[in-house]
Amino acid sequence: MKRRSFFSTIGLGAFLASTIGISKSSVAYSTHSETGNIDRRLIELGIMLPDAPNPIAVYTTFRIVGNLVYIAGQGPLESDSHKTSGVVGKDLTTEQGYQAARLTGLNILAILKKACNGNLDRVVQAVQIQGVVQCSDDYHDSPFVINGASELFRDVFGDRGLAARAALGTNALPGNIACEILSIWEIRI
Repeated sequence: MKRRSFFSTIGLGAFLASTIGISKSSVAYSTHSETGNIDRRLIELGIMLPDAPNPIAVYTTFRIVGNLVYIAGQGPLESDSHKTSGVVGKDLTTEQGYQAARLTGLNILAILKKACNGNLDRVVQAVQIQGVVQCSDDYHDSPFVINGASELFRDVFGDRGLAARAALGTNALPGNIACEILSIWEIRI
């Protein structure tokens, strides 16, 4: 058998795994031949990720420490179809806040994809989400607003998208955005 057809028949990743003792699951996440499950899931859900946003101040949008990706606080995308700024409970309804959190979740996924070099199949699980909602003093439904991001992550990753979570209210956020979400993700290195 010719060398080229041998590698194409069994796959280079499988050959390397059997030769040097690397587990198949480790190879599957380090080669591009096995990528695309999450991308296919996004297509099934009708979701197109935006470009990863750039920082608006002096910080980095993400930092990888070991196998954890820390994503800096993100706000919602600008949207013609959804209001993303204002005070929930005064300027915005809970449903509008939910949509703002979902749009924020899309920003987070775009940054996570960038942190994973374009391969969201490297995501092991969401570890923690900290959501802050700009709301009126008497507003008590911040958890329902942050569900916009949590449900997005669950829809994309299944149970791996569910995280330990906080949903807090505050009187002001930068740029008058409706919510800001910080997150931590475990990835395969």
